[in-house]
Amino acid sequence: MIRALYDWTIRLAEHPRALWALAVIAFIESSVFPIPPDILMIPMILATPRRAFVIAGVATVASVLGGLFGYWIGAVLFDQIGLPVLEFYGKTGNFETFSQTYNDWGAWAVLIAGVTPFPYKVVTILSGSTGLDLVVFILASVLARGLRFFVLAALLWKFGPPIRDFIERRLGLMFTLFVLGLLGGFYLLRYL
Repeated sequence: MIRALYDWTIRLAEHPRALWALAVIAFIESSVFPIPPDILMIPMILATPRRAFVIAGVATVASVLGGLFGYWIGAVLFDQIGLPVLEFYGKTGNFETFSQTYNDWGAWAVLIAGVTPFPYKVVTILSGSTGLDLVVFILASVLARGLRFFVLAALLWKFGPPIRDFIERRLGLMFTLFVLGLLGGFYLLRYL
């Protein structure tokens, strides 16, 4: 099923209304859809590098709006929609314990999930279900999603097709290492 969705997403990149398709994919990926918008962004940017930052901007805005929808699902429709989505991703274990401490670290959770391969939709739903401050959620989402999509766009704009393999295979790992380094730096500053 995931492979069929991936192939469908790649075909969308060639469509004349690909920018609208990207907005829809980025929106629903932030709340329920399993395929990240990066998959659509890569061929779109390679086909029209001069529009790389417009594409990143559309993905960022749509993703943050979709994140707000995920937040709403968590706050209002958690039992009906949010819980099944979390179960699909295997993220329901220890939910009660987790939700008690989530808001203390919620901004970091949104930031980390927004730039790493961790499913962002899980954090958007959890943010709504635990009542994370909405302003904190929005600011962390804009920063995280903007960083992710604009770095991707800049790499493709600057290096073109040769960087595609690196992005598809290792960009998630690089973002994860960046976040770990950032957190480690904050830890060192606070405790040393």
